[in-house]
Amino acid sequence: MTNSLPSDSDLRFGPEHAPRANASAAFDILHQKVQRWVYAKGWTRLREAQEKAVEPILAGGRDVIIAAATASGKTEAAWLPICSALLFGAEHRRDQVPGVKALYISPLKALINDQYMRLTGLCEDLDLPVHRWHGDVASSQKSRVVRNPDGILLITPESVESLFVNHGSSLATLFGGLQYIVVDELHSFIGTERGAQLQSLLHRIELVVRRRVPRIALSATLGDFSTAADFLRPRKGAEVERIKAVDGDVEIKLVLKGYKCAEPSRATNTATGSDAAAPRDDESSEYDKAAIAAHLFQTLRGTDNLIFANTRRDVEIYTDLLNRLCAEARVATEFFAHHGNLSKEIREHVEGRLKDGSSPASAVCTSTLEMGIDIGSVDSIAQIRAPASVAGLRQRLGRSGRRDGKSAILRIYVSEPELTNSTPPVDLLRAETFQSAAIVEMLLQGRYEHPYVGELHLSTLIQQILSVIAQHGGADAQQLYGALCGHGPFAQVDRYTFTALLRAMGQHDLLTQDGRGMLLPGIHGERVINHYTFYTAFQTPVEYRLVSNGQTIGSVPVDQSILPGALLIFAGRRWKILNVDDRQKVIDLTQAGAGRPPKFFGGGGEVADEVRRTMRALYSSDVVPRYLDNGAQDLFIEGRSAFQRQGHAHSMIFGWGGDVLLFPWRGDRIMNTIAVVLASRDLEVGLDGLALTVHRTRPDDLHRLVARLAGESKPTAEALAAVADGKARDKYDGYLSDELLDRAYAARAFDIDGAWDTLTMIASSPPRAVDAEL
Repeated sequence: MTNSLPSDSDLRFGPEHAPRANASAAFDILHQKVQRWVYAKGWTRLREAQEKAVEPILAGGRDVIIAAATASGKTEAAWLPICSALLFGAEHRRDQVPGVKALYISPLKALINDQYMRLTGLCEDLDLPVHRWHGDVASSQKSRVVRNPDGILLITPESVESLFVNHGSSLATLFGGLQYIVVDELHSFIGTERGAQLQSLLHRIELVVRRRVPRIALSATLGDFSTAADFLRPRKGAEVERIKAVDGDVEIKLVLKGYKCAEPSRATNTATGSDAAAPRDDESSEYDKAAIAAHLFQTLRGTDNLIFANTRRDVEIYTDLLNRLCAEARVATEFFAHHGNLSKEIREHVEGRLKDGSSPASAVCTSTLEMGIDIGSVDSIAQIRAPASVAGLRQRLGRSGRRDGKSAILRIYVSEPELTNSTPPVDLLRAETFQSAAIVEMLLQGRYEHPYVGELHLSTLIQQILSVIAQHGGADAQQLYGALCGHGPFAQVDRYTFTALLRAMGQHDLLTQDGRGMLLPGIHGERVINHYTFYTAFQTPVEYRLVSNGQTIGSVPVDQSILPGALLIFAGRRWKILNVDDRQKVIDLTQAGAGRPPKFFGGGGEVADEVRRTMRALYSSDVVPRYLDNGAQDLFIEGRSAFQRQGHAHSMIFGWGGDVLLFPWRGDRIMNTIAVVLASRDLEVGLDGLALTVHRTRPDDLHRLVARLAGESKPTAEALAAVADGKARDKYDGYLSDELLDRAYAARAFDIDGAWDTLTMIASSPPRAVDAEL
């Protein structure tokens, strides 16, 4: 199928077309040195994002969001006017306060390294020094920045946090001359604990310099400008300049391929063409995975591609399968694993292979290659299993279709269980196929999920309280509240909640108070602040280093199955564990002939309400999308047939055995809210993808209860949270009192209004009899 999406193709012209004088008002106001750099690059015009961004950024007083496709010149859209402003200021001896002049904050160290090379190329003739600061940068280089701060500093949020904790007294000098802050990949921060930390750090920088510093945000994927603007400048989002660039269209060719996961005894080994049962020596030999890997191998070999898997475990499984196919075909290995647990050297090697282009290379990866690291353009994108979100899929697709005006190519692979007489009703609906199709439909229509921004982020607030105290050597409670909550980024936290939080921190010895009433770190608080994991707002599990012949290849979480003699798949290769050193947290490996992928922490993302609503619309339609292959068409028709046969067009409550299945057709937050509401009425409820399974009840009884609930007053989210289980999720949730944990969970996990609207709809639909044919 062919469709049009915003362009990722290179629209710059060659040097044979010299720029006309006065062809661009934006170009004319750039500094002369920056203009010469543009001439030297052979550009004949600024691209749309650059043309629109120059004036508001160069003016210096406005916050700006630039949303444009990958490879559409976002980086230059920000830095051409910023560098011009810094040069103009130096020439007129304005703003000559010592310190870093522009701060670039990125979510990834690899992206910092990439941008460092790009900015160095831009700034080398502008007399603007460029520095980088993250965990892999030598301490001697960081010390030079602290001693003589100037120019542009590229840094992660965690390293900014470390500056506050370890260099608090130097921050006024370090940031005294700061004129711009650039936040890259803005969408990756919105609605996350890391995003709450970033908002706090940006606010605290302005407290240090005692003035507002313009914020420039970059993103390839923004579905909701208002939410993004409010995130960038809390409570003043309406004042943020918003730039959205299209810069032409690019053709997209896509296919959604469907597979069935057969029982091992009935599976045909597609990779070899035999009818033998698929081998079971490890989990990478499951039939559907072997068939998907065979198609990837046959289709992608000899070209450059990104193959996205939703988990690190699947990355390892598919890289292993593809490498085995390379070995069987006696061809060079072209498929490489890329995820966050691999060593920096391995990840950089893969990135280098992709960027070099002299020999074919395909990376099997997680979201590590989703964001804007420069690996050049690839020939195609593959997505294994349903994409996590529309925004993420769009970000990934932007990696393809940038060479010589070629089309962007996207292949999505889904797998569903083979149907038997005992297949559960939910599996009959082929939910993964319909979720994938729903996300593709939203992508083609330019619709995106709306990020949720209603959380209290109390875990991150604990971190920021300790960080402020470490920065200043102590803090007054009133000043803390004013800085972080009253006019700070945690404004949704009221005084009562803040006081209760300080009290809980005191009870856990995170805080103590001296005779003057100043808050200081307690003994446990000192240990928390001084631990290397303090700078991250997210949970960092204990991990062991994997070493082969003295070379570190990555790390894995602690797992009881990691024992001497165990077999492992890691970095797309097979290993045997020789020794486990628990004191040094090191695992020694040697190559082996079999293995299993390790267990990694983390799971799939939340399914958004917009996606589930689109899924139901697809079930109700009579149109079969043209981008489905024969296998996916079969799954799609099976799912739609089950939807109609089960009566989902008219009913939402179904009996199944001794249980009841409830289909709200809403996003996970609403599903979770309804589940807890029902559990509060002494029902046993489980979440089962599209459905809620209510055990040991009858459809009519559940329908009467839902009708009664729909007519009652809505409970408060805090009251409902009191009956929920598994509320602790974030890094410092263990320090929260029960009351605070309920408040945090209520703000994070519930949509009371959405749940009550859904209960009203369910109450108006008739239940299906217990013995109804499913």
